[in-house]
Amino acid sequence: MSAKPLRAVVFDVGHVLYDWHPRYLYARLISDQAALEDFLARVVTVEWHFQHDAGRPFAETSAELAARHPEHADLIAQFGPRFGETIPGPIPGSPEIVETLDAAGVPLFAITNFSAEFWAPFRADHAALFDRFRDILVSGEEKMVKPDPAIFDLAMRRFGLAPGEALFVDDRAENVAAGEAAGLIGHVFRDAPTLRADLVARGLIAA
Repeated sequence: MSAKPLRAVVFDVGHVLYDWHPRYLYARLISDQAALEDFLARVVTVEWHFQHDAGRPFAETSAELAARHPEHADLIAQFGPRFGETIPGPIPGSPEIVETLDAAGVPLFAITNFSAEFWAPFRADHAALFDRFRDILVSGEEKMVKPDPAIFDLAMRRFGLAPGEALFVDDRAENVAAGEAAGLIGHVFRDAPTLRADLVARGLIAA
C-alpha cells in the first residue's frame, strides 16, 4: 500500500485494456497450423513489431522484412492496413473498471507502447473508452518505449503527478518496476477481478 491516498490511475493498454497478438490476424490468412507457427516465429514476430512502438514507420519495416522474406511479401504487407485485426477485443472486465473509476471522478491516464500510425485509427474506433482518459502517452509518438525511465519521467511531468499519487497498471513486471522507480505505485496486471479488488482496497472505488 502507498503511504498516502492515491488520486489517479495510469493504465497500460495492450494486455490490460485490450488483447493483442499478430496471431489473431494471421490465423485468418494462413490455414496450415505449422506454417502459421513458423511465420509468427520467424517473419512477423512480436519483436519485429516492437520497432513500430519505438516510432519506426510500417513502410520502412515492412520493406526490410519483405526483402529478407520475399516469399511472404504479400502476407507482410497485410500487417499495416489490417493491424486492427490483431486486436480482437477488450480484456474481460477492464473497460468496466475504467468506467467505474471515471464515474467515481478518478483522473485516468495511460502510457502505451503503441505505433503512432496504428494508434490513431485504433483510438478513434474505441473513443467511447479512451475519451474517459485525460491524457495518453503513446510510445510511437514520443519515440521512447517502456521500460525506458525517460518515458515515465515524461509521463509524470505531462500528467502532473507527484510521487505516490497514482497507481500504475501494466502486465509486464519490468514496466511496473520502471514506473515505481519514477514514483508510481505499481500493480502487475493479471486479470480484471484482481485489479478491481486492489482498487477497492486502496479506496479508489467502492466494493
